Amino acid sequence: MLKGKRGLVVGVANDSSIAYGCAVKLRAFGADLAVTYLNEKAEKYVRPLAEQLQAEIVAPLDVQQPGQLEALFERIAREWGRLDFVIHSIAFAPREDLHGRVVDCSAEGFAQAMHVSCWSFLRMAKLAEPLMDRGGVLVTMSYYGADKVVGNYNMMGPVKAALEASVRYAAAELGEKGIRAFAVSPGPLKTRAASGIAQFDELVQMAQERAPQHRLVDIAEVGRVVSFLVGGASSGMTGDTIYVDAGLHNVA
Repeated sequence: MLKGKRGLVVGVANDSSIAYGCAVKLRAFGADLAVTYLNEKAEKYVRPLAEQLQAEIVAPLDVQQPGQLEALFERIAREWGRLDFVIHSIAFAPREDLHGRVVDCSAEGFAQAMHVSCWSFLRMAKLAEPLMDRGGVLVTMSYYGADKVVGNYNMMGPVKAALEASVRYAAAELGEKGIRAFAVSPGPLKTRAASGIAQFDELVQMAQERAPQHRLVDIAEVGRVVSFLVGGASSGMTGDTIYVDAGLHNVA
């Protein structure tokens, strides 16, 4: 389904990462991948996974480091000359701000969370645009807390709401070039990133009890949906937030 397509996957930290689940399915459907790791400490965990995925490009990427994002896209342009999709699966908020009330968060913490979790998606869209001269797909990861107040999700709620709005605007602005954009919103998943949310185990239990399917989704299910969005079967869709949460978002 994806044979001949080339794409960048950002956010692989270990084999439990949503980004890794996406990468596995994208590769299984035939896509060629570029995979990033956060820093030297993370490389020893990510590089073996990238090798299993037969990733053609493996590179460091910390979006808070000036110039690193641009250097990555320059390498992709040099080695591939084009790009068919980008999977943006990174988010961050300082713990002291994330664990407090939204109205108490610091300006610095909010700005940092927006930079990593939201602005970086827009910057990737900008850098990908010239490489997607035949069209392309941009996908980022959101959460139900962007739309409704979820206990302990706190500051990340407004940040993810901004991310979903950014997807809609990117879809509108880049649509005439054949570039489509989506937010995928999984239910709570036991990833390293999620462990920073206070009382996360209670959130997981609530999701299992309330979801119509009475279970959590897994990273493979998210990966299959992302592969569908990247593929031609979704050509009539753009700008949407796609829920992959066993129906949880439909339950009051």
